[in-house]
Amino acid sequence: MITVYGIPNCDTVKRARNWLTTQGVEHQFHDFKKQGVPAQLLQQWQTALGWEALLNTKGTTWRKLPPDVQSTVTDAASAQALLLSHPSAVKRPVVAWPSQITVGFDPDLWARLLP
Repeated sequence: MITVYGIPNCDTVKRARNWLTTQGVEHQFHDFKKQGVPAQLLQQWQTALGWEALLNTKGTTWRKLPPDVQSTVTDAASAQALLLSHPSAVKRPVVAWPSQITVGFDPDLWARLLP
């Protein structure tokens, strides 16, 4: 089963979920706002993708953080702490495919990953 992780009102997440539905791909959704960021999975995602890929430094949540908080994010451990406390700072969507993890919406890549 494919799992899409994100926030339901995020436009990119909406487009991603709609694309999967249009392709006829069954998937489940994990809402960061209601269910939080799973700490164990975040660790796995960081190992697979790198913490830099998961941290959405272009988003509103990051931009609203005080500079002194932003400056504390310097490695995987500090990024993980921030992402667990500010789920909206995770770049979205994170998708658990049968064979790998992706972050962001890339229809061309996703078409190749379809089961």
